[in-house]
Amino acid sequence: MSTFTKAFRPSEQEIERRYRNVRAAMERAGLDALVVSGSEYTGFEGAVRYLSGFHILHRYAYVVIPAGADPVAVFPREATWVGDHGESFLRQRELPAHCGDWMAGFLKDRAARRVGVYGMEYIMNVRDYRALAAAGFELVDFDEPFDHARAQKSDEEIASVRHSMEINKRGVLEVIKAYAPGRTEAELMAVAEHTFAAAGCSRSTMDMVQMGPAGSLRPQMVFPTRRLVSASDGMLYGLEIAGEGGHWVEYSRPLMPGGMDAITADMMAAHQEFHALVREHMKAGRTAEEVYRLCMKPIVDRGYRSGHVCGHSIGMTMIELPRIGEGSEFVLPENMVCSMHPHIMNEARTHSLYFQETYRVTASGGEPLSGTAIVAYDGTETALKPV
Repeated sequence: MSTFTKAFRPSEQEIERRYRNVRAAMERAGLDALVVSGSEYTGFEGAVRYLSGFHILHRYAYVVIPAGADPVAVFPREATWVGDHGESFLRQRELPAHCGDWMAGFLKDRAARRVGVYGMEYIMNVRDYRALAAAGFELVDFDEPFDHARAQKSDEEIASVRHSMEINKRGVLEVIKAYAPGRTEAELMAVAEHTFAAAGCSRSTMDMVQMGPAGSLRPQMVFPTRRLVSASDGMLYGLEIAGEGGHWVEYSRPLMPGGMDAITADMMAAHQEFHALVREHMKAGRTAEEVYRLCMKPIVDRGYRSGHVCGHSIGMTMIELPRIGEGSEFVLPENMVCSMHPHIMNEARTHSLYFQETYRVTASGGEPLSGTAIVAYDGTETALKPV
C-alpha cells in the first residue's frame, strides 16, 4: 500500500462516524438489516469502499449491516484474486459462490424481516436481488436515506476531495497545453488520462467530450474519436475523477481556440451568472430545491433548456442524492460537496454549453474547490486562471 493511500485510509474515528450515521438512518427506517451494493460500473463502486475500504477492481461486492451486529463484507468467490481484499477494514469477510444466496441465509439466521437495499435502482446484481426477493424479506429501497446519511463530509473526506480536485485540474490544464489544430480528439483525451493514471486514479475516471463547429458545442456528450480538430472547433473535455482517497470530483472548462459564436458566448455569460449565484446561495440550511431555483434564474430567464439536472451531491459514489433540482427538500449541511454543471441548450438544439465545477457547502455560500475562474480557454494558456 502506498504512503498516500495509508495517509488517506480512514481513521478509526472516521469509520465509526460513517457507521454511526448509517445506523441512525437504519433505525429511523425501522430496518433489521441493510445491504449495500457496489459494482465495477464506473463511479458506482463507492458505497462499498465507503463502508469497507475495498476498492472494486472487477465485478461487484456488498457490505451487509445487521442491526446491532458487526458488518460483513461479501465478495463473489469467482473474484477471490481480483482486487486486494486485505484493503478492507472489516474483520468479517465472506467469499461465497452465490452472494445473494449467502446474504439471504445470513439474514434469515438473524430473523431479519425488513431489509434495506442501497443500489436497488441501478447497481445491484440481478441474480443477487432475485435471491433476496425470493427469501420473503420486505425489501426497502434505501438509496436516498443512505446518500443523505453520508452527504456531510468530514474533514478527512474534504482533504481527499481537495486532493482529487488537484489531480483533475492538472488533467484539464494538460489538455489545454497539448491542444494544436490537427491533433485528434482522442489524442487530447489521452493526455488527460496519462495524468490521471500517473496520479493513481486507476480506472476511477469518467471522460467524455462535447464538440462543435465554429466556436459552438453540440448538445451530445460522446466518446472522443480520431477526428482531427480544427482551429475553429469548440471543445469541452468533461473530466471526472477520483484520486486514491476514493472521492470523486468534476471539473472542466471549455476550449475555444477561435473564440465563441454569439449564442455560445451568451450561454457562457449565463453560466458565469449561475456560478456566481452558487457561490452566494449554496449555504448550509437551504434546501436543494431552493438552491436550484435561485441559481438557475439567469439560464431560465434566457429561455435555455436543461439537458439534465443542474447538480448533485458527490462523494465516494460519483452521483449521490440529493439532486440539486425541483422537488428535493433535503436541507444542505455544511461540508456537503456538490458538483454543479448545468447542461443548457437552445430550443433548436443546435447549441449547448456544459462544464463542471465542484463546490463545498459553507455557512456563507458555495466554495468552488478548483479556485479557478468560470472562463473559456483558447489553447495558448500555460496555467489555469484563478477566481
